[in-house]
Amino acid sequence: MACFLVPAGEAFVTTAVGKLGGKKPQGATHEQTGAGFGRKLKWLSNMLWGGSALLAFEHLWHGEIIPWFPFLSAVGNPADMAEMLAEMGSVGVAMAAGVTLVWVGMVAVSAALEKRVGKDAPAAQAQ
Repeated sequence: MACFLVPAGEAFVTTAVGKLGGKKPQGATHEQTGAGFGRKLKWLSNMLWGGSALLAFEHLWHGEIIPWFPFLSAVGNPADMAEMLAEMGSVGVAMAAGVTLVWVGMVAVSAALEKRVGKDAPAAQAQ
């Protein structure tokens, strides 16, 4: 019903943190900084926004999002609202956690590749 709101909330927070985060030092190249944490956080933000948008469209398609206040059809009935909150707490949190775990895996692979490239770079420069 409104499970997409949980990953959308996480996406909002990651976007805000990314905007407030530090920038790459002026004049620094990608080779000097690698894919910085801000860039990696943007990966998470993009994944969460994209998934939330697709889920919102699916809920709109099924009539669970309505074009008038309160915008969620479940809010009008207390029994439906309890079910909606339970779904947000189970499905929404699981989806947000799943996307975040995939992102953690991406960051780990990226760090391993950056470390590997870093080890290979001095050998290539010596030749």
